[in-house]
Amino acid sequence: MLKKRLAALACLPAFAGCAQPEPPPAPAEVAVPSAPAGSVDRAQAGLAAYRRVCAGCHEEGKRGAPVTGRAEQWATRSDLWQAVLSEHVKRGYLGMPAKGGEPSLSDREVQAAAEYMLSLTHPQVPAD
Repeated sequence: MLKKRLAALACLPAFAGCAQPEPPPAPAEVAVPSAPAGSVDRAQAGLAAYRRVCAGCHEEGKRGAPVTGRAEQWATRSDLWQAVLSEHVKRGYLGMPAKGGEPSLSDREVQAAAEYMLSLTHPQVPAD
């Protein structure tokens, strides 16, 4: 009888674990689509360059500059969009001096500013 009690006591720890429910599994991570790597930084660089150099003319249409966000004013510009616009900004176009008159503007900033302006003016057009 003593052996039966000892055997029963020896099994108690194993049965004790059965009485406690297992913790629920961790919730599955939900995959949230995110912007491509670096696109947030690029958009911020575009906004900064736009504010620093481009907005002076493109906010109010000074010197014949098309106003950012007014698609009809950009209608006569190239259908090649981003690539051509970036080249125009780098080299100058019509009344606009190269790099908007700011030679310290890097090619990356020029491209980012062009992308920013196009995203506001033609949000339905995909980036190059």
